[in-house]
Amino acid sequence: MIQINLLPQEFRQRTRTPIKYTLAVAGVVTIVSSLFAWWAMFAFGVRAEVDSELAVLRDTMDSISPQISYHRSLERENTQHKSRETTLGSITQNRISWTRKVDQLIDVVNRGGDDKRTSKYLIWFDDLSAEQSSDDRRGAYGGIRCAGHAGSENFAHVANFLEDVEASEFAADFYAPLPPEGSQTSVDTELLPPKVWSFPLQVDLLPPEERQ
Repeated sequence: MIQINLLPQEFRQRTRTPIKYTLAVAGVVTIVSSLFAWWAMFAFGVRAEVDSELAVLRDTMDSISPQISYHRSLERENTQHKSRETTLGSITQNRISWTRKVDQLIDVVNRGGDDKRTSKYLIWFDDLSAEQSSDDRRGAYGGIRCAGHAGSENFAHVANFLEDVEASEFAADFYAPLPPEGSQTSVDTELLPPKVWSFPLQVDLLPPEERQ
């Protein structure tokens, strides 16, 4: 049934919004406002703080980048120098000081045998060649070759000399000399000594690991 209110406007009963509806709307508004406030704080507060910290870190990085580049270049140079030092150390350890070795051989020759022998030997060389090589496959590392002479008719002096060479400091980097062998030259009474034995002196270098 249709009802028509014929009362004037000022006498009509005012309609009110239900309280539950009002509370629900108020709750939704509160939640939305809280979410918006949280988003605003995150967007404008935390983000601004992060951006500020990031800017500080970038400035710090820009200031230390040249130092980092310089440090890395020093590390590369240090690595290269260490590699060179290792290489040079290896070469130095394997290198033979031929001047020192020749001096040691000359000392043995000049001593001419010890005082316990009945007579000292007299030794000299026509030539001397020294060579250092590295042939691990053949086990050849060089050595010293000499064409020697002993001024005596007694070939035992040659053997005595080779024994002294083997026992001397000179032989520290070499294998033992080859067994004594030689030939006597013709006798010349006008020379001193009149009789001479010719013999070869050959000593081969030890492998690098044994020399060290």
